[in-house]
Order: sequence, then structure tokens, then C-alpha cells
Amino acid sequence: MDAVEVLVVGAGPTGLAMARQLAALGVWTRVVDRALDRVRESRALAVQPRTLEVLAGLGVTDELVSRGNPAVRLCLHTRGRQRTVPLFDLGLPDTAYPYLLLLSQAETERILGEHLATAGITVERGVELVGLDRTGDGAVATLRHRDGGAERVSARYVVGCDGAHSTVRHLAGIGFQGAAYPQTFVLADVEADGVGVGAAHAFLAERGMFLLFPLGRPATWRVVAVRPRTDRTPPDAPVTLSGLQALADGYTGATVRLHDPVWMTNFRLHHRAATRYRSGPLFLAGDAAHIHSPAGGQGMNTGIQDAVNLGWKLAHALRGDADPLLLESYEAERAPVGRMVLRFTDRAFTVATATNPLVRFARSRIAPAVIPAVLAPRFVRSIAFRTIAELAIRYRRSPLSMEGPGAPRRGPRAGDRLPDVPLSPGGDRPTLHRLTAAPGWHLLLCGPPGAWPDPLTAALDRYAVSVHRLTAPASGVDPVPALRRLGVARGAAALYLVRPDGHVGYRSGGGEVTGLLAYLERWLGAR
Repeated sequence: MDAVEVLVVGAGPTGLAMARQLAALGVWTRVVDRALDRVRESRALAVQPRTLEVLAGLGVTDELVSRGNPAVRLCLHTRGRQRTVPLFDLGLPDTAYPYLLLLSQAETERILGEHLATAGITVERGVELVGLDRTGDGAVATLRHRDGGAERVSARYVVGCDGAHSTVRHLAGIGFQGAAYPQTFVLADVEADGVGVGAAHAFLAERGMFLLFPLGRPATWRVVAVRPRTDRTPPDAPVTLSGLQALADGYTGATVRLHDPVWMTNFRLHHRAATRYRSGPLFLAGDAAHIHSPAGGQGMNTGIQDAVNLGWKLAHALRGDADPLLLESYEAERAPVGRMVLRFTDRAFTVATATNPLVRFARSRIAPAVIPAVLAPRFVRSIAFRTIAELAIRYRRSPLSMEGPGAPRRGPRAGDRLPDVPLSPGGDRPTLHRLTAAPGWHLLLCGPPGAWPDPLTAALDRYAVSVHRLTAPASGVDPVPALRRLGVARGAAALYLVRPDGHVGYRSGGGEVTGLLAYLERWLGAR
């Protein structure tokens, strides 16, 4: 019987991100997927800023950005009138990616897969999980290969990244609660005439919405349309260009002409959540744990961030010297995020598709006039965008989030995302995120040069922690803006321990290190 430390089931964006992070942390991993080829259709199409941040340390983000389209404007169309709403012109100071990146899922998977291959891991396609047996220290998976042959694999942990119909979830006996929405939708990647390039377009009508997003590849436009309630087209029926054009005409008043389709399909949406994210050595991530409408572009991004949250915890658990509650923190941190995304997308979806006469009137008459006015102030757009961009996710109630004595009154608290800030002027400048980008833990020692003596560094040698001193300006690096963002007053001292996923695990003020060392011993153990 073959043995592996982690078996990842499913090679979509979540599974690929999971495997890539595990590989970066030195974990022996196999990735299997029953599909014979990767996705060629562009299902998900938005990569959020927080996802770009968490993938940067794995060397993936620069290529994603180079291939994608940063959307900056939304054009609202209703009753023959058009209003333009700026969305991502905010220049948010605490992230290097202050925009929504439009990029097809096919491209995202290709890039993630190629980076995984450089780490020496090849996705095993045509390999299906058909059985799972628990053992004393893991699980034994039965895999069926495309030639019909069977293989049994011993794994310390199994992670189900295998989508809404997850086999891992089914074999683990984990429930998947929720329901399907009654409407049928159409997805298509096409060319279109009659709409301006460089912006997303939303045609609002009493019957629902017709959306066009500037995708670029594999076609210029992604179309998302709601079929009217009176349309009885079954979800498995083929979509024709003439039928799609007729649907578009009903929303756009025949002002948009669609042509040269690359891919078209009907689909139904569900809103469901797993009752648990873990059963012993079996874990769920991505669509296997939560599935919802595409409102806000949250699905793929939430899955990738599930993977980044769980991956480093599995790596520590495999060393066998960390607190067992470390793995329990995965569900404690990510399940509330999954529930929040479900609530948000469900409400947005209901507003977009409700047939109530009052809601239909508000959607087609009131919303086009009110939305530009409401979003005009930059601070309103900033709050809304930070929520959708998943920059506001925090784990303050997690057992991994601890505030030490004398912690700064301002700045990110334990559990919060570490903000980004330049460390020097200029174009290609170092930033706080680049300083802490390498996989692993990072300790920021903030304050005067003498605040943190060398004996502390010696005490940290037994832990796999990278230490960075944010002290007086030197060699072109000025830490003052970072200290200000971290809430460290001039002349004061503080420390921030940053987790591998970019969230603050522990912080304290002054020269206190007892709490830090106790935290490290509990959650990391010795190397």
C-alpha cells in the first residue's frame, strides 16, 4: 500500500492552492481528480484582492495579474438610459491589489497547475476516490484509475476539494444543508457589439438582470442572464446562440448583438453548507464545504482562502509537536466566513431575481438612480469594496488569536489581516507583505534598535520563525509608515507574530517575550 502525508481530492482552484501551499511547506502530497482534463470553461471569473495577497507568497499572483483585467467601472442600463459608477478607483493604501481582477477560472487553474508542477507535483487525472476507511492515525483511500484498476493509499489526512457533489463529504457522512434556487441561468463566453469596453455592464429590468463582464479570454465578454420564471427551459438543455440573443434582446432592447460564442450553458444555483468542515482525518474546503450564488464573486476566492488557512495547519500537525486544537481552529475560523458569504450572496441574489412587484419596481426604476448617488462618496465605496474583496475577514475569536500585555491600542489586533504598507519610497519598493511573503511564520520586532536584544533571537532559534526588525531607517528602508499602520507610537516597542496565512496570531507591547514564547511553544512546538 502506498502512503502519503496528505491526499488532496479535487484539482480545481481550491485543491491546487492547497497542494501548492503544502508543497511549499515540505509536505508529501498527492492530488487526484476524476476528470480527464482541467476545466476549459470560465466558470468563476473574479479574483479578489485578498486571494491575490495570499497567493503572492507562492509566486502565483504576478502571473494572474498579468493575464487578468482589473475592472474599474460599472455601467448600469435601464429603460434606455446609462449611468456609470466607478468601483475600484479607491487606491486602497493597505493592499497592493486595490481592484477586482477579472480572469477566467480556466486561466486561474492553468496558472496554479503550472506552478504546482514546478514544485514537483503532477495532478493525477482520471483517478476517482471510491472508498475511505478510517485508521488509528489517518485514513485509507481506495482510488479507481481510468483503466479500471484499483489502488489503496494510506494518508495521514484527506482533504476534499471535490466540489458540490463531494465524494469525501459523502464518505465522511457530513451533511450538506440548503436548497436550490428556482431560477435557471445562462452562462456564456461570447463576443458582443453595442457595449463599451473596459467596464462591466448591468442591464436592470423588472424580469431580472443581464450582466456582461469584460473577461478577455477565452472571449471578450462573459454573459450571465436570468431566465424569466415563465421560461421552462430545463437546465440540461443545450443553449443556442439564437436563444441567447433572444434573451439578451428582452433585457437590452435589442441594443446588444452577441456572436462567436466560445461556451454556453444553462445552470441552476444552490445555497448549501456542510454541517461540519472536519471528521477526524478528513477535511472539506471550497465548494465541498459551501456553495452559493456567484453574487460578489466570492465562491472560488473563499475556497482558495479555505485552502491557505488549512494547509499550513496540516503541515504543523504532521510534525506532531503542536497543540491538537490547531486543526480544530480551521473550522472555528472558516465556517463563520462560509456562513457570512452564504448570507451575503443569498440576499444579493434575492434582490436581483425576486418577482415581488415592489422589488421588481425598485430594481428597474429606483436602483439605477440611487446606486450612483450612494456609491459616489469614496468612503462608502471603500467599505463596500473591502467587504466584497474579503480584506475585512478576521479571526479575533479564534483560539489562535492572542493579545499579549501592553499590546498597542491601535493597529491590527490578533486575528486581523496584516495590512500592507511600503517600507521605502519608489516604484519597485519593499512592502510589509513582501517582507512576510515567504511561507511560514514571521515575527515583526517594532521599535527602537535596542528594544529587542540578541538573546531573544537566540531563544527563537528552536522555532521556524523568520524575524524582521522594524527599527530606525537604514539602507533605504524606512519602517516609520509601517510602525504607524501597526499602531506603534514613536519611541514605543511592540511585536507582531504573523501566521503563514498573513493574519496576526499574537501581539504584545514593550519588551515582554514570555507570552510570545509560550504561544510559540503551544502552537508551533520545537523544530
